[in-house]
Amino acid sequence: MDVPQLLLVGLVLLLGLVGVLVPGVPGTWLVWAGLLWWALHERSTPAWSLLVAATALLLVVQVVKWQLPPRRTRGLPATPRTAAFAGAGAVLGFVLVPVVGAVPGFVGGIYLCERLRLGGHGEAWAATRVVMRAVGTSVLVELFACLLVVGAWMGAAAAGWGVSAK
Repeated sequence: MDVPQLLLVGLVLLLGLVGVLVPGVPGTWLVWAGLLWWALHERSTPAWSLLVAATALLLVVQVVKWQLPPRRTRGLPATPRTAAFAGAGAVLGFVLVPVVGAVPGFVGGIYLCERLRLGGHGEAWAATRVVMRAVGTSVLVELFACLLVVGAWMGAAAAGWGVSAK
């Protein structure tokens, strides 16, 4: 796969990550479709292994999401700004403390947004708990799985499994 096409795959994966945070957008499936596109063009054992592992993980995440309480968004203090802060925090945490940093980064992003909106620690922490109970857990589970898949793809692409000299 040449570099421009690899960049397009990366863009689809990035759109999938953003899509996880936007209600109604199939972010998980965009991540999977980007990985499928890469694997179909790469046709190597590591590419197919990553696709199979990612497919299994993303299917398990869908089952886990169905087992979580339903999202309740009425009267919720969450806004698109909250989702942006949570997503940025998760990505930053994932990079700074590989893999496990996504969870505190996600919660920290929500807290920071609520702290800026409400001003005080107590109110911000209470709003963070409300958001996490209502929608945060299911979004976090889905975002964490997609971050794992994108991180694995980045490692495979950086190792040269996805770039051919054409």
